[in-house]
Amino acid sequence: MACVALTLPSMQRHEIVITSQNQVELQTNAFDLTLLPTEFLVETEFSFISAGTELAIYTGLSKDALVPGNWCSHPFRPGYGNVGIVRAIGERVTRVKPGQRIFAFQKHASLVKGDEAKYEQGFSIAVPEGLDPAIAAASRMAGVAATAVIKAELPRHPWVVVFGLGAVGNLAAQAFGILGARVIGVDPNAARRKLASVCNIPHVLGGTPAEVLTQIRELTEGQLAHISVEAAGNSAVALQALQATAQHGQLILLGTARGDYPTDLTPFLNAIHTRFLTVRGAHEWCIPAYPPTPGNGPNLFDKQRMIFDWIMAGRMQIAPLISHRMEPSEIKQAYDGLLLHPETYTGVVLDWTRLPRPFER
Repeated sequence: MACVALTLPSMQRHEIVITSQNQVELQTNAFDLTLLPTEFLVETEFSFISAGTELAIYTGLSKDALVPGNWCSHPFRPGYGNVGIVRAIGERVTRVKPGQRIFAFQKHASLVKGDEAKYEQGFSIAVPEGLDPAIAAASRMAGVAATAVIKAELPRHPWVVVFGLGAVGNLAAQAFGILGARVIGVDPNAARRKLASVCNIPHVLGGTPAEVLTQIRELTEGQLAHISVEAAGNSAVALQALQATAQHGQLILLGTARGDYPTDLTPFLNAIHTRFLTVRGAHEWCIPAYPPTPGNGPNLFDKQRMIFDWIMAGRMQIAPLISHRMEPSEIKQAYDGLLLHPETYTGVVLDWTRLPRPFER
């Protein structure tokens, strides 16, 4: 894959834009190729859609999207996980080099700029040789999921129950299993439960909250969960997860709660107080991007390197979660499929290699 010198001040870029509530399209706009000293240019190969954050902005479930001036207000250029080839670098860039395939937190666009002087926009890590770049892009959700294992205090051989088996919950359950936990996954969606079984999650439950709680008691021989993980971003599910948590246990809030949920908080707070429970937030963006020195505390770089190691060793299953590889022009179909048909649209990779590749000769 050749790296072509930048001889033009700008180039046409294809990019996904959420133009208004429930409206999204692929646009073509001029893109400035000028790089600051800390910036680098990437030509995207694949990007992965977040069915949580992106759809919440698309539908307006995330109310910030409907308020002008907010970080995600419409029109909004979404993106989560991006894999592509570095095509040019600024004079002070040190972490990437031209021609390198990298994984980054970038937009759904054919060309993107990273900036090593910035936190989210500057993060990058080399994709291991031999790893399918589409799989690497989809591993973005494993990064979100693995935040739960970083935040949890893992006792020896614990019971862990993960509520919500979308991509994040499925991968969180896999991560806890890799680290030696006895894992139970819970989801009302039969297709998600079946997919979890394909991904080697040993115990998968469905049913009413009362039925699920009874099954958890039976599986754990009355112990309940040492660690419960709420991975659905649903306040009602968080209350359900709390009920399944053993005395002195931990409740990990991995999903971002969205939507209104009027309720009496007193039972929730009393349960935490009287059962000596610990509630832990697991929002990924609270973790540093890079370690001051290798292995010095949790950080995004080491977390993603751990995930790549798990994938390359065959311990973490990403491929079964990708139901569709679609062209960027099919973004409306992709969003609506994820929103309306989650039983069949379990994960969507956008393939940017199907568009003209101006940097490839």
